[in-house]
Amino acid sequence: MQQSIVAYDIEKYFNPTKPKIIQQIKQHKVFYFMLMPCILFFFIFSYIPMSGMVLAFKEYGFNTGLFGGEFVGLKYFKQFFEDPRSMLYIKNTLIISSLKLFVYLPFPIMLALMFNEIKSPKLRSTFQSISYLPYFLSWVVVVGLAERVLAPNTGLLNQAITSMGGDGSTFFLMEEDTFFPIVFLSYLWKNIGWDSIIYFSAIVAISPSLYEAASIDGANRLRQIANITIPGISSTIIILFILSIGSILSAGFDQIYLLQTPGNANLAETIDTYIVRTGLLGGQFGYATAIGLMQGAIGLVLTVIVNKISSKKFGTSLW
Repeated sequence: MQQSIVAYDIEKYFNPTKPKIIQQIKQHKVFYFMLMPCILFFFIFSYIPMSGMVLAFKEYGFNTGLFGGEFVGLKYFKQFFEDPRSMLYIKNTLIISSLKLFVYLPFPIMLALMFNEIKSPKLRSTFQSISYLPYFLSWVVVVGLAERVLAPNTGLLNQAITSMGGDGSTFFLMEEDTFFPIVFLSYLWKNIGWDSIIYFSAIVAISPSLYEAASIDGANRLRQIANITIPGISSTIIILFILSIGSILSAGFDQIYLLQTPGNANLAETIDTYIVRTGLLGGQFGYATAIGLMQGAIGLVLTVIVNKISSKKFGTSLW
């Protein structure tokens, strides 16, 4: 009898039944209710639009609709790679996304470390609020500010160059040499404060007793950061990196499109801008869908690979 009771408990533990799941939902119904808007958002704006991916394999026509066109197989994928400029689009996209992913990565971490060193909560909140503000500005506003600062003759930068005896007539947005630095610096200014929130939260979660023990052992502040803070937030850094690697073939549309000028056109044409130009402006919906599908598929594969490597090497992964 006792043996059968133990067996029943084990079976109940390892094989949760449907009524138990329903009971858990009823028990935590408030939290599931709060989760519903998030689920509906992704279902409506992320999952339902996936049905449009059939356009990557069909000849779209206004008279045939989304699913009624002729099946064309891999025609659009071949068309993209046969385009002599496709490698240029891929190259530009990889350069810009690498700047935003790899070069940008340490900056929000360093800002979070600086916030952690400010002892006054009021002063820290003030600096954090100031750093967050640019994130809430649209790229239209940010690029507009950049145009005013970098304008020839009247721009702030050119006026500073003139005051130092230089030529203040340079149109920086028309120069290829300055395009990538402008992209990186404007992205850094807009996002660094917001992205530092997660790292700062991870730093705050580290036990103060570790810093006290290190201080007793004679470790200065830099050694504490190197041996306690950075290892303490390493899992957060890895997780965010894995989440970001999936967008390696997406350099962002708004910023790049707004910064495009005739002078930097060869560097500012990325996969994202090419999709919009051919899809919306050119009416080649199937071709643009195929390129977008390729972006997503490569991003998914890279995410899975990096996640697996991270799991084996660092013991941290998304799943």
